[in-house]
Amino acid sequence: MDVKTLCLGLLTVHEACGYDLKKTFESSFKHFFPAGYGSIYPALADLAEAGLVSCREIPQIGKPDRKVYRITEAGEQAFIKALNRTDPQHKLRSEFLATIYFADRIDDERLADLLDARVERLRESIADISACMDTESPGASFVAGFGAVVAEAAAKYIESNRHLLIGSDNHDKDMHIKVATG
Repeated sequence: MDVKTLCLGLLTVHEACGYDLKKTFESSFKHFFPAGYGSIYPALADLAEAGLVSCREIPQIGKPDRKVYRITEAGEQAFIKALNRTDPQHKLRSEFLATIYFADRIDDERLADLLDARVERLRESIADISACMDTESPGASFVAGFGAVVAEAAAKYIESNRHLLIGSDNHDKDMHIKVATG
């Protein structure tokens, strides 16, 4: 699924401006599908050009006109069609995990800082998700609960298994240097 499809989906709930959609991506979608202005506004422009959303401008004093988007009937049909043909994947892209993969190359103090910071961000994420749990729909509640449970499990895993990385025999840089130099 892409940002365009998600914007269509959000517009099935209620009309919104780009800022409103970005706030949803930063709250309800934060833990599984981040998107910023750089992808939301072009998506909305493409959807409007394709006739899948309509746009009305609301004048504002001292600011550019506010563009409010509403899904069209064609947009509703396109969204339903996308939902029914999508084979949803659960992808994870993590700079944290990519860095930790090379933990044997990171000194223990830096590694401890990375692990502590990740646990702190996970706990913040749990609080953010809990704050935006709503009863808008069963799906929204399910997704929020799923995100909170995954974040809690990740935090507990890091806390319970940090000993595998810090101060362990596997964390010997000299051993790797000797192996690499013969």
